[in-house]
Amino acid sequence: MAQSPRTPGRYRGRSGLRATTPALLTAFALCGALLATPAAAASHPGPAAATASAAHTAPSFRRVDIRMKDGVVLKAHVFTPAPGTPGADRKGRYPLVVQPASWGQNDLEYVAQGKQLAAEGYIAVTYTVRGFWQSGGQVDVAGPKDVKDVSRVIDWSLAHTPADPRRIGMVGLSLGGGLTLMGAAFDPRIKAVASLSGWADLADSLYSGQTRHLQAAALLTAIETPTGRKSPEFARMLADLFADRDLPKVVAWAQTRSPARYVDRINAHGTAVFLANAWGDSIFNPSQMTAFYQRLTGPKRLELRPGDHATQEMTSLLGLHNATWTSARRFLDSHLKNSGGRDDASQAVRLQVRHNGATERYPTWRAISSRTEHLRLGDPGAPGDGQLGATARPGWHKPVDGGTDSGADGGIAELSGTLDQLAGLPPLVFLPLLPQRSAAVWQSAPYAATHPIRGAARLHTTVTATAPRGTAFAYLYDVNALGVGKLISHAPQSWSGKRPGQAFPLDVSLFTTAYDVPAGHRLALVLDTKDPLYGGSTPKGSTVSFGSTAADPSELELPLR
Repeated sequence: MAQSPRTPGRYRGRSGLRATTPALLTAFALCGALLATPAAAASHPGPAAATASAAHTAPSFRRVDIRMKDGVVLKAHVFTPAPGTPGADRKGRYPLVVQPASWGQNDLEYVAQGKQLAAEGYIAVTYTVRGFWQSGGQVDVAGPKDVKDVSRVIDWSLAHTPADPRRIGMVGLSLGGGLTLMGAAFDPRIKAVASLSGWADLADSLYSGQTRHLQAAALLTAIETPTGRKSPEFARMLADLFADRDLPKVVAWAQTRSPARYVDRINAHGTAVFLANAWGDSIFNPSQMTAFYQRLTGPKRLELRPGDHATQEMTSLLGLHNATWTSARRFLDSHLKNSGGRDDASQAVRLQVRHNGATERYPTWRAISSRTEHLRLGDPGAPGDGQLGATARPGWHKPVDGGTDSGADGGIAELSGTLDQLAGLPPLVFLPLLPQRSAAVWQSAPYAATHPIRGAARLHTTVTATAPRGTAFAYLYDVNALGVGKLISHAPQSWSGKRPGQAFPLDVSLFTTAYDVPAGHRLALVLDTKDPLYGGSTPKGSTVSFGSTAADPSELELPLR
């Protein structure tokens, strides 16, 4: 993936379209890297596949066309275990794993993983989702047609391969990850799924905090444009999202494509669900995945690691060892192979802490934090920054210029999370240079010991604005002695229909994370009204005032391990 020398935390944009330019450039670089992956994967099978080949004949590999009920033909590949490969039942049938390709990719994407699955005793069927590459039809974005395709691919596989109808699973990346969860909701034959960098709530992914995620949408569009064919409905939804119009229709369209809407179906089917996402996923934020995970009642596992969208799984597509894919295969083993061991429910939640690389295991998501720190927000208009601590006093208000970029931001889609994963460099900011006219800033005292943040920080404050609609962006930083802040988490929150000049409460839930603030460092909270990562709604020239009263003090809740 191409990397820019630009400091992620200092990226600025003058308009909605120009703000997406770095994302578009990154998207094309990402697209080129992904398109090169299948060929490389085909010639570099993973270590397990190589070991299996040494023991017996290599798995067979053939390309097929699978016709859907509406006449659309999907391009697919079938990987079949060699004769004698362990895992077959008494009738010679193997467990089936269906793999829908990710966004903008074709069925060759999973060549390395397909070979490895077959070498380990699975029938693997990979296919290009409708609307992309040589598959027919138009892009449906995990809509009703895509969901029916999942079942049809299973039907075809049972009829044309030695697949066991009692042992059916799915695994997919990105779009494929979303489709695995939708498949689990609508086809009870599916016993286990692994969703990698997928989504649970597409509406929340594109419009969390009632704020348009424009760089994410631009990135998806840039990858889809040269590889797919938009349906008229999808084209209209994208146009409306970018134009900030008919958003309730966009949300309704996205909700019908959200596994979270059908979680009761998944629970009723008893499907085993494996979820793996990145802390910095700029397309499908981790908070919507953790909320979905907590609603699942069947066998389940959640794994979160540093990175951005699909970056934590990338090496596997080249046939190299990859922790996420290895965990996904072991999960499938547990639920699809008669000889597989059962999952350890006491370690169902597995987190890799950002920057220090430590892995933590918990029985439930709620167990990741044991206490909550309550930090009051003091007067940010006093000399220096406002106090962030238990003794900070209310009785203040801080106006900022609306619709202006302070320099604090969430970074660049796909790039910033990757830099955090590879180099420990999230978006940066130099706090002393943040303009007080554009940002409100609070800092804590230095911490005497490591401060382990686990989960989603929550902000409560009061807003008074001169315009009826607007957006606030909250950023939480780890600040060293020089005043350089590393972004821990952030989130947008918009409002509309408010009476100008009348105060109203505002609550912001920052995206969930696992981050250890080093001893001697401070926490900083920054609020402003513009971020090039998003399509905010604060009019330029307006004023937004943050405040705190004795009756309703502003406060930051921090979940700690």
